[in-house]
Amino acid sequence: MAAERDLREMIVETNRDVKWICRTLERMEERDAEMETRLRALENWQSEKVGEERRERGIAAGAGGVVGGIAAVVVRVMGWG
Repeated sequence: MAAERDLREMIVETNRDVKWICRTLERMEERDAEMETRLRALENWQSEKVGEERRERGIAAGAGGVVGGIAAVVVRVMGWG
């Protein structure tokens, strides 16, 4: 009789432990999913920022090239060079 009760108590306790572990794992998975979403958003923001910086540098370099070309034409046309 005592052995049956000990076995029953052990089964009930194990069942509680398993349920607790399952709930804890669910919360961990939810946190991981949230963290993954935040990480992806940060990566997207960073890549957009890098792309904008590259475009800005490209535009500035292009504008400098255009201005330099116009200056060279003006110098040639005016006979200054």
